[in-house]
Amino acid sequence: MFLFSEKSLVQQLKDPARREKAFGVVVKLHKEKIYWYIRRLVIDFDDAHDITQDVFIKAWEGLDYFQGKAQIYSWLFRIATNESLNHLRKRCRYEHIPIEKAGAYLLGRLENGPYISGEEISIRLEKEVAMLPEKQRVVFVLRYFEGWEYSEIAAITGTSEGALHASYHLAEKKIEKNICVD
Repeated sequence: MFLFSEKSLVQQLKDPARREKAFGVVVKLHKEKIYWYIRRLVIDFDDAHDITQDVFIKAWEGLDYFQGKAQIYSWLFRIATNESLNHLRKRCRYEHIPIEKAGAYLLGRLENGPYISGEEISIRLEKEVAMLPEKQRVVFVLRYFEGWEYSEIAAITGTSEGALHASYHLAEKKIEKNICVD
């Protein structure tokens, strides 16, 4: 397997003759991480698959606008964040659920989903993450599950690092409080 540097991939993505092959490499490198990030935001496996496809379609369509200032993965995660949150908003409108109740909706999907398996603590964590407000959920998933630095999350969300620290801390406290209740 060939190793591709970020710089090399960006150059290849800008070259019309090499763009398609380079984009295939980008998909191969990032598809699984993008999928699991989306899955943690929207809960449903099928929705996560659909949104993941949409993310890569949007990325392909937006290649001419990608300047390479951000890293490819952070550009993809920004698209994934926007697509996931837009999906949840549309779903709530379709289901006539106020956006403030999106957490309860996600919790219901988690509890009634046909694919849920695993240890109880893992399920409880997913439930608590689903109940977080939108911004806290995004920050928590990127920091806790993906291991991102606050500076990277700031680039995705357009939020200051200080505000992200606060959002993460609040999310962490809510989850800790509710998981440790029993």
